[in-house]
This record gives sequence, structure tokens and C-alpha cells, in this order.
Amino acid sequence: MRRFALTVLLCGSALSLGACGFEPMYAKDSNSGVKSGDIQSDLAQVDIGNIPDREGQFLRNALIDRFYRDGRPVQPQYRLMVQPIRESKTDLDITKSSDATRGQLKLSTSMVLVDVSSGEAVLKRNVTSIGSYNILGSEFANRVTEQNTRENALNDLARQIELQVGLYLKR
Repeated sequence: MRRFALTVLLCGSALSLGACGFEPMYAKDSNSGVKSGDIQSDLAQVDIGNIPDREGQFLRNALIDRFYRDGRPVQPQYRLMVQPIRESKTDLDITKSSDATRGQLKLSTSMVLVDVSSGEAVLKRNVTSIGSYNILGSEFANRVTEQNTRENALNDLARQIELQVGLYLKR
């Protein structure tokens, strides 16, 4: 009885999602196998502006990899501007001898999507990513783990920006 009720509940949930207009962003058309709305071609119409500093360069390259799978746009419809990345480090898990054994890295930035034809800002968002890492006895190991955490956080920022822009373009 319980299994039947659960099955009915799951089927009802699936039907109600379809009825409300829910459509996955990267859905493929069941007949042709082509992405409906083709979000990737929409993302390719966004020109990504320069972002200052080394972290900004890494973030821009990650965005280029995500947006331009078939090449850069010749006549972009939108321009994505990302502010300089703000970074803060915090020591966590302080021992009795006042040594930190864990560190937290927080990266945040603001993004603005501008319609090129009108010059109007159509989307403004703040994005943040937080990562943590172990603080070890070796200075080299600390630098490597911190850099790895920084790159993971920057990739997370790129994923968040791609999602925000994709949701706007899919609307």
C-alpha cells in the first residue's frame, strides 16, 4: 500500500511539473535529438569582457570555454561585464597553540549582462564561491592546496555565471 501511494505521488509530481511549463535548460527535443531552444547558441551570442588580475583571467578563460564551444560571436547580442574578483581568506580550526589547521577562501564578484543594441543592463547578479583547504606543515603544500581551492572556486563562479546568464536567455 505504501509503495503504491509513493508511486502515485511521484507520478503526480512529474505530471504537475510538466503542466506548469517546467522545461530543463539543456533539454533535447525527443523527435530530432536537437537541444530545444539551443541554449548553447544563445550563450555563444554573449561577448565576455576582460576581467582584471590573474584570477580574472582564469575566470574569463573558464567562461570562454563554457560559452564559446563553436567559436566567438561575430555580432554579439549581449556583453557580459564581470567586476574584479574580491578575495578573502579566513583561518579556521585554531589549535591551542594558535595555529590554524584549516583555511577558508571566499571569492565574490558582480556581473552585468548588457543588451548591445539598447545599451541597457538586463541582468545584474552577485556571485560568491567559498572553498576550504587544509593548512599543512609544508609551505609548498599550503600554496598548492590554496591554489587548487582558488581554481575550484573560480570554476564554481564560472558555473554560476553561466547558469544565471543561461536562465536569463532561456526565459
